[in-house]
Amino acid sequence: MNDRVPPGQHLVSGFPVLHVGPVPPFDPKTWCLRVFGLVEEERSYTYAELMAGTLFPLTTVQTDFHCVTTWSKLDNIWEGIKFTDLLAHVRLQPGARYVMAHCVHGYTTNIPLADL
Repeated sequence: MNDRVPPGQHLVSGFPVLHVGPVPPFDPKTWCLRVFGLVEEERSYTYAELMAGTLFPLTTVQTDFHCVTTWSKLDNIWEGIKFTDLLAHVRLQPGARYVMAHCVHGYTTNIPLADL
């Protein structure tokens, strides 16, 4: 087994899509990222604003992906904005320790700021 694959994980060649409910269609014209909660000022960013590279630099990274459902895929190429670049434009209120991601079909998940 590859030494980059954690114990209990198995390699996959494709990229499994695991989703709560049906996968919604993506419309870049209506999609937005809304930042709210323990921040000094709520903000929203359109997909076009984020991908233009003018508000935040676009970054490309190559990294492994290890899913909690026991599959791993190595050497994935990802492009987008870094969370740390976004965070530099958001003033957090004291006590903010997590990001709560709100998704379609009512799905939410929390992620510690330290992990992002």
